[in-house]
Amino acid sequence: MALSYSPKQNRILDVLGMADYDRLLPDLELAVITIGEVIYEPDIRITHLYFPIDCIIARLYELKSGASVQTALTGNEGLIGISYVLGSERTSARSVALCGGTAFRIKAPLLKKEFERAGDLQRRLLRFAQALIIQTELISIGNQHQTVEQRLCHFLLMVLDRISSNELYITHEQVGIFLGVRRESITTAAQKLETMGAIECRRGHMMVTDPVKLKEFAGENYELLTKEYERLRAYP
Repeated sequence: MALSYSPKQNRILDVLGMADYDRLLPDLELAVITIGEVIYEPDIRITHLYFPIDCIIARLYELKSGASVQTALTGNEGLIGISYVLGSERTSARSVALCGGTAFRIKAPLLKKEFERAGDLQRRLLRFAQALIIQTELISIGNQHQTVEQRLCHFLLMVLDRISSNELYITHEQVGIFLGVRRESITTAAQKLETMGAIECRRGHMMVTDPVKLKEFAGENYELLTKEYERLRAYP
């Protein structure tokens, strides 16, 4: 049986006022996102914005050295390409699918026009943008002051918050790219977490077996971020 998807599976669209939602609905189209798919390339003009349903998109900055740094993850709590409605038609980062799935997309000028009506959509997108900024700040702090094990815990918990499974199909090398560290460092960190009973690892696969232990080890950054997204969901 074919799966049925609704824009209401995105949290922003789900709580959007009926008048705003009805104006957007005819212009929303379902898009299938494959794992590893690049949604935006740096300095390329944005044409569509995406409301994720069950995919997760990571925002990555790539340095001249070849290293990459993840600055944010977005799932069904938000919008991909919010910089467009805030005034920038291009992005300086690459947006790539960490987890494949689906999203509803809309032509960027159409959503910007709705945003500029200064109604319910604008308020909710600005609130999401604030949460995204805080996420970026906390990831930056973690990159400077947390161990690789803590950063891996934070990463796994952020993914779990955005999918309906406790499993992530990803290699240690891919996690290293997202966290900006060597594959060997991820392998060592994963082994420590596995010894703690927090995760189980197989080739190309990580399963969280005890999220409570992950939360205890992740440190205060994850707790602060969780509170911020709880406020986002509670926003009237």
